[in-house]
Amino acid sequence: MDCLSTVLWLVIGFLSAIFWFFKKRYAYWKDRGVEYVQPTIPFGNLPFRRKVHIKEIIGNIYDKKSGKNPFLGAFFFATPVVVPTDLDFIKSVLIKDFNSFHGRGIYFNQTNDALSANMLSLDGEKWKSLRAKLSPTFTSGRMKFMFPTVVKVADRFNASLADLLEGSATLEMKDLLARFTTDVIGTCAFGIECNSMKTPNSEFRRYGSRALDDPPNSTLLQLLSFQYPNIAKKYFHMRVFKKDVSDFFMNTVRETIAYREKNNVRRNDFMDLLIQLKNGGSLKDEHSKTLGKLTIEEVAGQALLFFLAGFETSSTTMMFALYELSLNPDIQEKGRQEIEEVLNKHDGKITYESIKEMVYIDKIISETLRKYPAAPILFRNCTQDFNVPNSDVIIEKGTRVAISAYSIHHDPEIYENPEVFDPERFSPEQVKNRHPVAFLAFGDGPRNCVGLRFGRMQSRIGLVSLLKNYRFKPCEKTPTSFEYVEANPLLSIKQGMHLLVEKV
Repeated sequence: MDCLSTVLWLVIGFLSAIFWFFKKRYAYWKDRGVEYVQPTIPFGNLPFRRKVHIKEIIGNIYDKKSGKNPFLGAFFFATPVVVPTDLDFIKSVLIKDFNSFHGRGIYFNQTNDALSANMLSLDGEKWKSLRAKLSPTFTSGRMKFMFPTVVKVADRFNASLADLLEGSATLEMKDLLARFTTDVIGTCAFGIECNSMKTPNSEFRRYGSRALDDPPNSTLLQLLSFQYPNIAKKYFHMRVFKKDVSDFFMNTVRETIAYREKNNVRRNDFMDLLIQLKNGGSLKDEHSKTLGKLTIEEVAGQALLFFLAGFETSSTTMMFALYELSLNPDIQEKGRQEIEEVLNKHDGKITYESIKEMVYIDKIISETLRKYPAAPILFRNCTQDFNVPNSDVIIEKGTRVAISAYSIHHDPEIYENPEVFDPERFSPEQVKNRHPVAFLAFGDGPRNCVGLRFGRMQSRIGLVSLLKNYRFKPCEKTPTSFEYVEANPLLSIKQGMHLLVEKV
């Protein structure tokens, strides 16, 4: 009985200590006079039972804003998190006071998963060095070099699509568009003709999908590694990508580089530029410097990042654009009319110059990215104590900042009738009248999306090629609402996107 009593008292003492720890921890924002969302032991403001996409987790916090403070306090487990709700404060975090928030705090494990240490996840001097090395690969001049390659893939995509149609047919566009962007990125990043339209189960398509939609860890474990990276690395050896996914891309990069160097192959693509940097050369660009060689692992990591970011985001953007255009036939016809008028001035050819003239198509893409931002949440890490402007509040070094681009894009105080699809929101007049960080589809500031030029170019070419040749309408299978893949930080829907497609 004495032994049982001792154990019972130890358990009670242990549970009391845990309860006391969380109560004290959850007073963090209250003690600082910051408005916060009430947490629940032990998950904080994270959901306990149901699987939820990260956009919904942060969005639910953002929706509780009162306008009194520039941000709301929240908790991931026992860790304080800042959720900004004021655009001026967001501008401070992303641009004005970037030196205090230059980290992303994204989990990576260079020891067990070398490819996870890429430009997206690295912080500090390593990120700075990689960004300086790779930024020149995405200049407008280099986009011009890659433009014919993307058009060639688009032409092949259209030819394959024509084979599927006899006048009209219901097609699942999510998979078809992912095959198109897989072929584009496979060609530009690796110099490999994937031809996913003919071979939908190609290795690139399969491993690319698995990397994002089938990670090695659950959403909860991902958030755990995000909050406690040292524990995740040291004790659990948590990976970002499954081993077979990393091995496939590592081997592909090794083989591609070995073949090109042995046969002196030059293609003016992304891999060419990475090989130059691997061999210690600098890219001949006005902003370029010689900053040391890239290792083979760094080359593979950046190639994988480019592949994943490029094929998923652009295919999703085009898919949502076609969905909205099918629901808004007047906007679709206006876009098609612009395409016809511009191409008639350029001998019917899609060229770098003709695409730049299609301003309404660009508005359609921007409005699509507003309603469906591919990266709905932007994370930053406070790298030094920061005094919030016009207050006594200090955001301590190491605090996470979670900016909900999705919530900002759907905030009726920022965009009137946000659920209405209206490309004219991106007319020069309306853009000028909005806050400079009201549109965050590519982030902003020094850590914005380095590949935004390529992403826009790829989406423009794909959309122009499709609207030039086909008309899109909703059908019985067209979804009216969406469920998102919880484990994927990008905005990836679970169901297919069926549309009725007719030849123009």
